[in-house]
Amino acid sequence: MKTFLKYLRSGLILTAIMLVICGLAYPAAMTGLGQAIFPNQANGSMITASGEKTEDPEKAVGSAIVGQDFSGDQRYFQGRVSSVNYNTYTREQAENGEYGGVSSGNFNYGASNEELKKRVEEDMQEFLETHPGVKMGDIPADLLTASGSGLDPNITPKSAQIQIPAISAASGLSEEELEKIVKENTSGKVLGVFGHERVNVLKCNLAIAEKIGEI
Repeated sequence: MKTFLKYLRSGLILTAIMLVICGLAYPAAMTGLGQAIFPNQANGSMITASGEKTEDPEKAVGSAIVGQDFSGDQRYFQGRVSSVNYNTYTREQAENGEYGGVSSGNFNYGASNEELKKRVEEDMQEFLETHPGVKMGDIPADLLTASGSGLDPNITPKSAQIQIPAISAASGLSEEELEKIVKENTSGKVLGVFGHERVNVLKCNLAIAEKIGEI
């Protein structure tokens, strides 16, 4: 009996120690280090905007690493297709249960899936209608395909470039101004080797909004 109680006490002490270390001390240390060394990343890589039309001079307008839906307004760059609609929803959808909560993911359609073919054809037709002069074969693949998460914040430089004429016509900004905005918000390959060049859609659209007086 004494041996059993001895082992029980040792087990409880070890459990308590590991609970304090792994459940309290370690998370607190990592949170503290994150806030001290990488405060922006630790808080979600949030992007703030300021301007005459912004109530809060440091209002967060989104995250640099999570995409947003900008379709429907030709003054702004369009991002990738999202199977979760970038988690955007209306108040009505939230109230009637149509919005299922924060999520990420892809359509997961196979190459021979008819729904995929229909969706791509519809998106392609819509893009051609809103971007006169663009040929079907010139549309970059990333503007017609969804990312694995459905939350990709970036597009390729070619996808940004092909949208410039239509955005220029709708916003009143010159193509040269828009090309400069794209260049300023383009990131290169990681360490010059990994990945590919990418343009952050939110940062570009925020720059456009500032220039046309939306914020």
